[in-house]
Amino acid sequence: MKQLRYQLLLVLMIMSASCMLFTGCIKDEPLNAECDIVSVTLKGDVLNRSPQIFNDKVVLILKNGVSAMNLAPEFELTPGATISPESGTPRNFIFPQEYTVTSEDGKWKKVYTVEVRNNNSVNLYYNFENARRVSALGGMCSYDVFFEVGTSGQEEWAWATANPAFALTLQASTPNTFPTYQGDEGHDGKCVVLVTRSTGDFGKRVKKPLAAGNIFMGKFDMTNAMQHPLEATQMGTPFNKVPVTLSGFYKFKPGETYCEADADGNLVPVPGKVDEFNIYAVFFESMEGREWLDGANVLSPDNDQILATAVIPDKTAKSEWTEFTIPFVFRPGKTVDPEKLKNGQYSITVVCTSSQEGDYFSGAIGSTLMVDELSVVCQDNSL
Repeated sequence: MKQLRYQLLLVLMIMSASCMLFTGCIKDEPLNAECDIVSVTLKGDVLNRSPQIFNDKVVLILKNGVSAMNLAPEFELTPGATISPESGTPRNFIFPQEYTVTSEDGKWKKVYTVEVRNNNSVNLYYNFENARRVSALGGMCSYDVFFEVGTSGQEEWAWATANPAFALTLQASTPNTFPTYQGDEGHDGKCVVLVTRSTGDFGKRVKKPLAAGNIFMGKFDMTNAMQHPLEATQMGTPFNKVPVTLSGFYKFKPGETYCEADADGNLVPVPGKVDEFNIYAVFFESMEGREWLDGANVLSPDNDQILATAVIPDKTAKSEWTEFTIPFVFRPGKTVDPEKLKNGQYSITVVCTSSQEGDYFSGAIGSTLMVDELSVVCQDNSL
């Protein structure tokens, strides 16, 4: 009996110690400091595309005929975070609405602007006059984000760049030291400047020794930037017209030495090769699970999503502003379905880069492309 009592007492002591240890762990575990929107849903079949979630903004694109006056988005947040107004609160999204997300520990807040658009939102002229500066790495650096303004005078959508990833290299501090920034000497006013940059020691360690300046319609996914850089460029925005030509103005100066990255992340010179830029546009169908294109398939000849492309043919140096107009060439067997066009199932992306092989970390450090006054001309009978 004594032995049994001793065993029971031992078990109780172990359970008590375990409980104290467990309680201590819970008590000492820091509360979550993240305050992000992870996903957004709307009840019913009302969205034309998956919600686009940016650092401080959410864009919801509605199907034709869906009113924005009384929508109640539901949010998934980082663990423990709260949102105000509460998730599921009906609001009038004729105008953008703000939400404040507070971290679990209560020390951090982030304000998101939620915008609602429809299939008829379209912009055909891009002059790069509008840019805002965004701080990164706790204020250690800042870069330019280009945006377009709608007929209401408010920001309609923003261009995407790989500047957020370049910030991690610690090779830049001010906007004009990043691969993509706003220049003052455009063809008319300001312009976008794209420069191929070295990514320094950081880039060599991760075997990505250079970064081409780039800008495109779509979203840059930072979660994929290091492991799957080609997939990080999510290209495309809804487009309800049939494009005919892409035109604009550019200057280009290639860098001195064209290089390719070897297996160890070193830049190896390629004798006799001169860097080339690229400017192109792609008109494509957004399919379920394939709403955008990425760096791996945006110009692939076997991509069944693509209807037409417009690719600049002359990619050589130009010291003066040079005008171009390039036609959209439809691929064999591809035609526009009027019903799909009406329902917002087509998209477009326009892409500019200072080194056309920069997505494979090949190019010339210092290659500089300046672009201004891009425009897409469409068929008159489009919606």
